[in-house]
Amino acid sequence: MSSTQERRPGTRERLVRSAQELLWERGYVGTSPKAILERAEVGQGSMYHHFAGKSELALAAIRRTADTLAESAEKCLAGPGTAYERVAAYLQHERQVLRGCPIGRMTQDRDMVRDPELRQPLDEMFGWLRGRLAEVLAEGRSRGELSADLDPADTAATVAAVVQGGYVLARAADDPAPFDAAVRGALSLLAAHAGTGTTAPTDH
Repeated sequence: MSSTQERRPGTRERLVRSAQELLWERGYVGTSPKAILERAEVGQGSMYHHFAGKSELALAAIRRTADTLAESAEKCLAGPGTAYERVAAYLQHERQVLRGCPIGRMTQDRDMVRDPELRQPLDEMFGWLRGRLAEVLAEGRSRGELSADLDPADTAATVAAVVQGGYVLARAADDPAPFDAAVRGALSLLAAHAGTGTTAPTDH
């Protein structure tokens, strides 16, 4: 067996990865089982050996994507620096802006949001993100890094909304500039609550 074959992921893993990619590209409604099978290079029997059907596979893929995004966000929010610097790191970390958010993309799918089981990972991810941002901002306020009149929960919701709205504006313009502008604006507002010497970046 060649080294390439030895490193190739197993069938279940290829199915999940392919579903992740296609859901991001096409959404739930636009992703057919046939497309997943072709992308994963597996037969129909292999898919139904691991999953009951498209819905179960999609759920596994969405959970994987949500976990990956949470891990990426946590690296920024748990990093060194002030609360402002940690939130800035989250807002400015590298993203494939023109592809949109792989989780936010799912919220635009009617069949997805109408299915409580499929929607659950979306709700959990966004709920966790708002909560984690609020924790960081509350820490900053308690340490005197941010002004006492800053509301951590409301500001966390604003930060999350800036990211999701920035994706939409960038995709509509086919240009990442609106996303970058939204990030700069959010950081300017947050900098106004931060101690002296904190300035928002002039570029993304």
